Amino acid sequence: MSRGADLDRQPWRGAVREYDLVKELVYALVVVGVLTVGLAAVFGSPDEAPVTLKQWATAAPSDFVATATAELGGTSETAGYGPPYNGTQGASQTLGPIDLQSLSGVRLPVDTAQDLVLGPLETLPQPPAEVAAWTGATDQQRSDWTAAYADALSKAPDGDPSQVPSGDYGPVPALDGALLAMARSGSLDAALDGGASPGLDRTREVLFLGDGQYFQGLAEDQHLTGDQWGMMNETGNYPGQSWLWLFSFWYQIPPFTGLANADLVITLIMALLTIALMLVPFIPGVRSLPRIIPVHRLIWRDYYRRRRG
Repeated sequence: MSRGADLDRQPWRGAVREYDLVKELVYALVVVGVLTVGLAAVFGSPDEAPVTLKQWATAAPSDFVATATAELGGTSETAGYGPPYNGTQGASQTLGPIDLQSLSGVRLPVDTAQDLVLGPLETLPQPPAEVAAWTGATDQQRSDWTAAYADALSKAPDGDPSQVPSGDYGPVPALDGALLAMARSGSLDAALDGGASPGLDRTREVLFLGDGQYFQGLAEDQHLTGDQWGMMNETGNYPGQSWLWLFSFWYQIPPFTGLANADLVITLIMALLTIALMLVPFIPGVRSLPRIIPVHRLIWRDYYRRRRG
């Protein structure tokens, strides 16, 4: 190998000067701190407030009632999600024998009717009498009631419950109405998550929100759906972090756009690519690419020119 090609392995014999790293760090912290406080005082926080059930029930009551009906009938996305929330057969994504979703089993069991509707209503000082009517009915009766009411809601103008004609809906309209009133009062958020401290466990609340269309609309406005931007760490921080592009990129190209198990396939692809990147220093030929394609010499051309001189 020529002397010029081996320069990066030779000890540095050029000029040196002292550099106070601690002083530089202090200066940087002070400058960034002042700028952060100043900009925050002028522009405020870039983050948006968390979406609440009260906000949803107030802004889109029809969507809230339709979602509550689906939770009661077990037809929502959460009801058929599979592990870790329930044991729905065939719900998990698989690739041959690989079924990552089912590895942990049902760790966070969620019964949508009980946990998202009836349970919160039972925490009221005076639970609706319709709760007892629902629990005392057969599974077939419950299914017939929710199916009939869901169909009537879909045919009502704008899905307005007040425009639904009379029918055999059992206690479903009353249960939905009581849950809507509870959400509008602001008490449903804590009741859904079992009284957990705010911000510590919003699992059931987020599942309920995710089953409706209102939350989906907010995601589309923030370019967060799979056919838009896809991912970001926190709302209001558009366009998000660049490292997440690597994941969302795959969802935009065939054949992944139409795969039912796209999440699993893309996760495995990214895992393989990550392992390959980790092994680059150990792969003959690949690890020599920087010497074969010496782009770094363009960046440090002054250094190499002086050394050769």
